[in-house]
Amino acid sequence: MSAVLLMLLVSTVNAGTLLEKGSLRREARRLSCMRCCGPSEEPVSFASSRSTRMSNDPTYSVPRVQPTIDITILKGEKGDVGGKGITGGPGKDGEQGLRGYNGRKGQKGQVGPPGNSCKLHYAAFSVGRRKPLHSLDYFQHVTFDTEFVNLYKHFSMFTGKFFCYVPGIYFFNLNVHTWNFKETYLHLMKNNKEVAILYAQPSDRSIMQSQSLMLELLEGDEVWVRMYKRERENGIYSEESDIYITFNGHLIKPAIE
Repeated sequence: MSAVLLMLLVSTVNAGTLLEKGSLRREARRLSCMRCCGPSEEPVSFASSRSTRMSNDPTYSVPRVQPTIDITILKGEKGDVGGKGITGGPGKDGEQGLRGYNGRKGQKGQVGPPGNSCKLHYAAFSVGRRKPLHSLDYFQHVTFDTEFVNLYKHFSMFTGKFFCYVPGIYFFNLNVHTWNFKETYLHLMKNNKEVAILYAQPSDRSIMQSQSLMLELLEGDEVWVRMYKRERENGIYSEESDIYITFNGHLIKPAIE
C-alpha cells in the first residue's frame, strides 16, 4: 500500500514538472510572437542596431570629414568701378576747434578820401631817400624811406606815390645826387605816363640835379618817380647821415575856387 502511494506521488510530481515546463515553453513562444508596439515604434533590425552601437562607441566611430574651399581659386576678376552714389545728408556740426595763432600784422593802408572835400583845400608832402639805388630793370620804381611832411597822409610811403584827393593845380619838385661815372635818367610820372625827365651825364664829379613842374590833377590821379635804364648803368646816391634824394609836392590852387 505504501509502495503504491509512493509511486502515485512520484508520478504526480513528474507530471507537474512536465506541465510546468510545457507552460514555460508556451509562455516564451507567446511573448516572442505577441510583442505590441505603436506605429512609430517599429522593430529595429539587427543591422541598424549594430550600426547604432558602432556609432555610439568611440572605438567604431568614423571620423567626420569637413570639406574646405580655397576662396582664392574661386575669386573672379576685378569688376568695373560702380557709379557715384547719392550724396548723403550733412553730418552734425563738430565741436569748435582751438583758436589759431595770431597772424602777422599787415601793411598800413592808404588814407581814405576826406569826408567833405569842400572844406579841405590843403595837400602837401616832402619825402627823402637815405639809400642809393641802381637800376636793375628797364623801368624801376623809386621809393622813399624818410618822411618830412605828409599832410593827411596823401603820400603813400609803401608805394612811393602821391594820391590826389583834392583836385587842382599842384607843384612838384625832384632832387637827386649822381656821380662815379653813372648815368642818371629818371621820369616824373602822372599815372602811367611820363610828364618830365631828369637827366645827368656820367661824370667823376658829385652832381646835384633837380626837376620842377606844375600839374593839374583830378581826384584819383597819382604822381610818382621812375628810373629809366638805357645802355649805361643808371644810379642815384645818398647816405644814411645826409639825404641827397628828395621828392616834394603841394597844392597851389584847388579846383573848387
